[in-house]
This record gives sequence, structure tokens and C-alpha cells, in this order.
Amino acid sequence: MAQTEYQAIGRRKTSTARVYLRPGDGSVTVNERDAAEYFPVAWRRRELDMPFEVTETIGQFNVLINVSGGGLTGQAEAVRLGIARALVEYDEDLREPLRDAGYLTRDDRMVERKKYGQPKARKKSQYSKR
Repeated sequence: MAQTEYQAIGRRKTSTARVYLRPGDGSVTVNERDAAEYFPVAWRRRELDMPFEVTETIGQFNVLINVSGGGLTGQAEAVRLGIARALVEYDEDLREPLRDAGYLTRDDRMVERKKYGQPKARKKSQYSKR
């Protein structure tokens, strides 16, 4: 019997997204809310659709997403990575187009920590010669 749910994890900055793909009509649910309600800005919603556009699988899956941590941009990019990984779990042949589009690469850039004695991570107090 074929597997009917494909799941993957995506991360970006401090955000973590658990993504579940099920065959269906293309509805996207984020934290038990509609994606349009959770991500009101259009370009963040487009981030969720990009892996489906590249693999030409738009409308074939219902997507259930649990995302936590970070801000909305980090969450949207974490979801994009999770969807791409779940699509590869669904069909290994989709790996190459997703890899070429850069959707399977984990963006490992994190916020640099603040150092003691300094106002920010790299900013120093003004130098005084006299």
C-alpha cells in the first residue's frame, strides 16, 4: 500500500516548520489557520507555492503546517524548505528541479550574538584619542 502522508521539517533562523503533505485539492493550513490569514503579505504566501510551481504539482496536495519560533519571514522560508523536502519524499525525481531552484538548501545564517562591553554584536563604542 502506498504512503498517503509525506512529512518533513524545515528550518530558517530560529523558525521550525513541520510540514505534512496529503493528496488533496491544494488547501494550505498553517497553525490551524488558512495560509492567507496567517501570512497576509502576498510575497510570503508565494514562498509557500514556489516548490509546487517548480515541480508542477500545484493543487495536488493538502498541506498542513505547524510552525513556531522567529518572525514571519523566517517562518515562511522554513515552510518553503519543509515543503520542498516533503515533495522529495513523495517523488525522488523532483529532487533535481528543486535543487536547481535552490529550495533544498538550508539557509544557515543566524543572528550573531551580542558581545559584552559593546552596544551590539559588532558595533564598538566610539574611539577617543584624547
